[in-house]
Amino acid sequence: MISNMRVLVTGTGGAPGFDLARHLIRLGCQVIAADANPLACGLVLAGVTPCLLPSSDDPDFGARLLDVCRRLRPEALISTIEWELPVLIAQREALAALGVRTWLPDAGTVTVTGDKAAFHSALTARGIPTPATWLPHQLDTAAVPGPFVVKPRRGHGTQNVHVCRTRAQAAVLCELVPDPVVQEHILGQEFTADCLVDRTGNASVILRHRLLVKAGLSVVGRTFHDDEAADLVKRTLDAVGMIGPCCVQGFQCAYGGVTVTEVNARFAGGFPLAVAAGAALVEQTLNGLLELPVDHTRLAYTPDVCLTKCFETVATGAWPPPPLHGLTEPAEGAS
Repeated sequence: MISNMRVLVTGTGGAPGFDLARHLIRLGCQVIAADANPLACGLVLAGVTPCLLPSSDDPDFGARLLDVCRRLRPEALISTIEWELPVLIAQREALAALGVRTWLPDAGTVTVTGDKAAFHSALTARGIPTPATWLPHQLDTAAVPGPFVVKPRRGHGTQNVHVCRTRAQAAVLCELVPDPVVQEHILGQEFTADCLVDRTGNASVILRHRLLVKAGLSVVGRTFHDDEAADLVKRTLDAVGMIGPCCVQGFQCAYGGVTVTEVNARFAGGFPLAVAAGAALVEQTLNGLLELPVDHTRLAYTPDVCLTKCFETVATGAWPPPPLHGLTEPAEGAS
């Protein structure tokens, strides 16, 4: 059933969406590659149907998405942009009525994982180690003198993330970072867990060390096995009610133990390493989308597999690029 399946992938200008689109093509799927940026690399990937959508904060995003689905008839939608999830959850029934399958977490899960203060509260309530977190007005009560990390309370990635040594420095950064939180700075080996949680809550976890990180993306990584880390990841996924493809970031701490820093309700940018290590992550995600059983034996993986990413030339050709579906106004009569 996977071969020739029409799949709409959003966010194909970023690493998760681009690599997912390319992997789906290799599986024989017909990929509709969408992004909000007309210059996104995924839109010029050979073999895709390119599609321009507004960004998720545009009030027309939901209506334009439904219009694209009416015209291009995808059988499934996989989002790699977490900001889209609240809209997609709200449109789940409308998408299903158009024959578009989705596999999305609940709205409450998206709220908790998208808010670092709420995420900290959810994990500490379940006894799961996570960095101590304070809102700016709580900084004077911080139990540690530093160092600290100041970052936006909502969102993911490295933009507006700063490491500092003292409370005074953290207080200044809180004036500069939009809607900030302050966290203790964890020392140790950072890792990502590429995960798939089936509809019964059973999770498979593929662990990899983030050996070299650029602009928030792991560009060199190596798979590893660690029972303590895998167990903590599974407890975290259960605590937030996650389902479907997702990723978890954390640290094997320099002083011992493991701590979890965040959960993303999407494929990670470095998920091709999980695939290279033998985990059929994309194929089993498609099974889940089709409401077929997830075969967790196909998500076993080999440790000490290394992957290195680099920039590449995706396409060359005349300017301007060919017209994109959805580039102009919605089709006449669309709402």
